[in-house]
Amino acid sequence: MATNTSSKYDDIISKSVLIQSGSPARYQLIPEKEEIGTLTRMTLGEKHVNKINKTILLVGETGAGKSALINALVNYAMGVKWEDDVWFQIVEDEKRSQSESQTSDVIVYQIFGFEDETLPYSLTIIDTPGYGDTKGTEQDVRVSHRLLDWFRSEDGVHEINAVGLVLKATENRLSDRLSYIFDSVVSLFGKDMEKNIVALLTHSDGRKPKNVLKALEAANIKFARNEKNQPVYFLFNICQDDDRTEDTEDLKHADEVTTKGMSQFTDFLGKAAPQKLITTVAVLNSRIRLTACIQNLQERITFTELKQTEIQQTQELLKKYEQEMKNNEEFTVEVEEVYKDRETISVGWWGWLFFYKAATCCTVCKENCHYPGCTVARSPGSCEVMKDGRCTSCTRKCPTSDHVKEKWIYVTKTRKVKTTKEDMKKKYEKGKAETETKVNLLESLQKEMENLEANKTQWLDEAYEHVVNLEKIALNVVSLSTFVHLDVLIREMEKKKDTEKVQKLKLMSSRVDKGLLAGLKYVYNEVFKGNKHDRDSGV
Repeated sequence: MATNTSSKYDDIISKSVLIQSGSPARYQLIPEKEEIGTLTRMTLGEKHVNKINKTILLVGETGAGKSALINALVNYAMGVKWEDDVWFQIVEDEKRSQSESQTSDVIVYQIFGFEDETLPYSLTIIDTPGYGDTKGTEQDVRVSHRLLDWFRSEDGVHEINAVGLVLKATENRLSDRLSYIFDSVVSLFGKDMEKNIVALLTHSDGRKPKNVLKALEAANIKFARNEKNQPVYFLFNICQDDDRTEDTEDLKHADEVTTKGMSQFTDFLGKAAPQKLITTVAVLNSRIRLTACIQNLQERITFTELKQTEIQQTQELLKKYEQEMKNNEEFTVEVEEVYKDRETISVGWWGWLFFYKAATCCTVCKENCHYPGCTVARSPGSCEVMKDGRCTSCTRKCPTSDHVKEKWIYVTKTRKVKTTKEDMKKKYEKGKAETETKVNLLESLQKEMENLEANKTQWLDEAYEHVVNLEKIALNVVSLSTFVHLDVLIREMEKKKDTEKVQKLKLMSSRVDKGLLAGLKYVYNEVFKGNKHDRDSGV
């Protein structure tokens, strides 16, 4: 069956490790491995500056055949054919991959030096093994942040030719978990990426996958569309590394399906206009800043409402002592005072030097500008909520230098304190000229209440502008990461009776489809599972 593979692949084989002899002979390629933070880059061959490169981002759940697809892409690029009776793999065996995944969220494979064997270009394949895995949704936030780092890094990827959503051709419906994974990925990109998102269907018999196409339509995932307005898809049945001494005809047919799929997919790659990732970086930053803004907003609203309660309580007490006030008599009252305190949080390390589960806080505003979710930045200066040297989250938009990234957060607390009339005058009339000291203390308290309410309105408008900006640039505006935030904004805007903004936000929220609902269900179940585990463990 085999041709003389040693002459054709002699150089490659000499740099590889034999995994298994037989038909086919299987070899493990040994690419150059670089650890870049928590990213892993595997490079096979040497890059030629004048050669075109095509970049693919692959996403899919465990068991869909993503690793096999990566190996098949590499073999196709190398020009490996059925009759060569040889197979190369670049993805490490499952056992090693699992230990690797503990320290790496994103793996980038670069395939150079085989241009014109089959393809007129080299390949960069970005694998996201962490999405939807058993480590939970917090891991997925890390993956998104790693991709953001990779897309904006000088040595990273700055354009993508195709986003491949990998799933089995035998799927009759998208599981909640798969809907969640696909929503998480599609939500990373700007509107310009839609025509580059395709379905890569594995375990196919070569026939049109009617059921899985219906499932994709039902999930309302944004895809490139063909002339029949159906999602663009490619079929594969990757069995080329199976023992060919049995079921030879079936395996040959599987190879034909895969070869045809590879030919069609790489032809699509060749024609697809590369999408610059400037918009994607903007979308990722906008989502991160929106999340931080809403989280901080909720804390500020809580503080403000408690502060308003404190002022109302003080007003009532002052009215009670109205006669003493007129007579300018001294008196003491007890009030529930609101204050900010520091509270230690659980922190940890991801990778060698990458901090996670720490908080970026403003020491001037006494606010948590990015918590939870600040998993990549090692210092406030590299935190995503910083822009042009200032914070986009805290009340005063303070300089980066006023921020810290530490193992504590600010928390709002209350305490009963005894205070005198003079203490209250100092607190609420601070900064007034001597001639104004007779101004009614009640008026000062009322002014303080009005200022607090005005601040709350300003914060809400700021969060609203984040959502409006996302609507302009994001491919998938109402994603899992923004759905909850819309609900918070709607509730608060309704309190302000801002009808126009409430209607716009409700219109966005009404775009929830079956796919998003399935993703929400998955996230809820994961959170419930995590809470149950904590309870069972006594945490």
